[in-house]
Amino acid sequence: MLCAPALAAQALSFAVNEGVSYRVPLSEIRTRYEGIAADLSKLLRQPVTIEPIGDYPTLRQGLADKRWELALVHPAHISIAAIRDQGYSLLAVTKGFTGYKASFLVRADSTLKSLAELRGQRLGAPDEDSITSMMVRATLRDNGVVPKQMEITYTRYQDAVPFFVENRLTHAGATASNALVKDWQDKGGKVLAASKAVPIKHIIASPQLSSEQVEKVRAYFLALDSSEDGRKKLEPTKWKGFEAYDQAALLKLGVWLDVK
Repeated sequence: MLCAPALAAQALSFAVNEGVSYRVPLSEIRTRYEGIAADLSKLLRQPVTIEPIGDYPTLRQGLADKRWELALVHPAHISIAAIRDQGYSLLAVTKGFTGYKASFLVRADSTLKSLAELRGQRLGAPDEDSITSMMVRATLRDNGVVPKQMEITYTRYQDAVPFFVENRLTHAGATASNALVKDWQDKGGKVLAASKAVPIKHIIASPQLSSEQVEKVRAYFLALDSSEDGRKKLEPTKWKGFEAYDQAALLKLGVWLDVK
C-alpha cells in the first residue's frame, strides 16, 4: 500500500490535441491512442496515460506549465512556442502533414487575380487561433495585406468556409483541408493562391524527461509504421506514421508565422 502513491506519482501524461476545426469527440481520441500508450508504458517502465485536450487555451497553458511529459500537438504555432520558450523537444512530425498549406478559395466567376486584391474584401477562415489562420495571415502579410485592411470572418469548423464563398457571404475563403479544396475545384471553384507549407501534428517531449527517455520515445514513433504490430497501433489514429524533422527549421517557420 505504501508503494501505491509512489507508483502513481511516476505516471507520465501524454496530451493529444487534433485541432479545433474538426468535429472529434475527446473520448474517441483517448480510445484511438490506447495501444500507443500501452507501448510507451512498457518502453518507459512507467504508466502513460492519454489526456485529450480539445481547446487551445488549455493546451497552451498546460505546455507552459510543463503539465505533460509528452504531447501530440496539431497547431504548429503552439508546439513551436513550447519548444522555443519551455524547452520542449521536437521528436517527430506526422507523415502526410508536412506539406500542410492554406488555400484561398474563390468562386468560378470571381474577378480576383491576386491576394493583394483582397485588401478591403471579405475573407472566411477557420478559428482565429488555428494554425491555418496563422498561415493565412502570414501569407497575406507576404502579399502586402494586413487583417485590419479587410473583413475576416472566423469559423470554428473549416467546412463552413466554402459555404461562405459559394453564398457570397465572403469574397474568398481559406482552408487547409485537402478534401475541401478538391471538392471545391471539382465543383468548378478556383484556388486563388496557397501559402507555403508548414508541418503540423508534432510529437514533442517535456524537458522533464531524461535524454535517454526522449531518444527511446523518438525511436519508437519513427519506427512505428515499420512493423505490422505498429501499423495496427496506428490504424485507430488514422496517421500513416511519423518522420523526423529539423527543429531549427521548424523554429524558423515560427518566425514567419509570427508566433508570439
